[in-house]
Amino acid sequence: MILSISGVVLLGLIVFLFFRKDNLKVSHALVCALFGFYIAGTAMAPGIKAGGESLASLLGGIKF
Repeated sequence: MILSISGVVLLGLIVFLFFRKDNLKVSHALVCALFGFYIAGTAMAPGIKAGGESLASLLGGIKF
């Protein structure tokens, strides 16, 4: 639960910064789409959420 809330807050902040900058690119639109899937809770959202959790666990497992 904490991971999904953190993901929503992080993606929301990134979307806000992209719009504030007035330069929305294809990569920025992808972040906006991911944010939409997290918020909307559509049928595709669980798959995207699982991908986000997988990426988070991958990044969390990196040892420096």
